[in-house]
Amino acid sequence: MRASQRQRLQRAVIAAVAESGYTDLTVADIVRRARVSRVAFYAHYRGKDDCFLEATSAGGQLLQGRVLAAARATPPDTSAEDVLRAGCRAFLAFLAQEPAFARAFYIDMPAAGAEAIDRFQAAMERFADINRKWHERALEQHPNWPVVPADTYLALAGAMAELVRSRVRADRTKELPDLEDTLVAFHLAVLAARPWKTGT
Repeated sequence: MRASQRQRLQRAVIAAVAESGYTDLTVADIVRRARVSRVAFYAHYRGKDDCFLEATSAGGQLLQGRVLAAARATPPDTSAEDVLRAGCRAFLAFLAQEPAFARAFYIDMPAAGAEAIDRFQAAMERFADINRKWHERALEQHPNWPVVPADTYLALAGAMAELVRSRVRADRTKELPDLEDTLVAFHLAVLAARPWKTGT
């Protein structure tokens, strides 16, 4: 019962924030959507900040898990580029399938205060670590690829976030999978020194 209530509250806070933003969100909005009492809410959370932070953290873990699972599901002889593509595809597909989470995470996190900003930064650093580990493995196959400064991986994670944010802000979240080729090419341009394909 408690676990079910907690999940409902997490889903409710994400939906409420996606619909009307974080600033005007109230506990009343959350409990109404979750169909639980205020007493039940406060049995789980200290306030809306606590609920929102846990909900976005859970969503972020699911997103990261989806990316890692997609990469690990590739056969052992899969090329580095195809492993990268599998991860990018999973990343974009998850966000397209979870538009409320995408908006809450990429648009509203900064409005939730310093701790939310810190957690968003931590998420970017986790994705930077995924980039780094992929690149280190790829260098074993491609020793001619460049070795890059450590900050490069975080820069790539930030660039991905900004591309996603721009689509989500424009209510084009369902179009996120269209960014797959761009993300792959961008990573390879930076981490493999591969020239961008020019249009005809």
